[in-house]
Amino acid sequence: MNINPFDLLKNASAFQEQFARMQERLASETATGSSGGGIVAVTLNGRFELVSVRLDPVAVDGRDIPMLQDLIVAAHADAVERIKELLKDRLGPMAGGFPAL
Repeated sequence: MNINPFDLLKNASAFQEQFARMQERLASETATGSSGGGIVAVTLNGRFELVSVRLDPVAVDGRDIPMLQDLIVAAHADAVERIKELLKDRLGPMAGGFPAL
């Protein structure tokens, strides 16, 4: 099987456009995971960003649920940023090719 590197370069821009469209589509997708038999539910978008957190009142004091939800979202965002920095450090120049980083 012969692969012409010039053909690959010609197709690179089409691949990049296709990849960008795929990323846009994924951003609008969501998935919800739960734990504790549904006591805690977390929804992420296709970019692995935390969209929402739902806690059943039996899990905590009912007066603290909104604050606890905000704290969970903030902690998740902080963790995502820390992972991105870690990946940048580990991947070095290769991380430039990943828009999420």
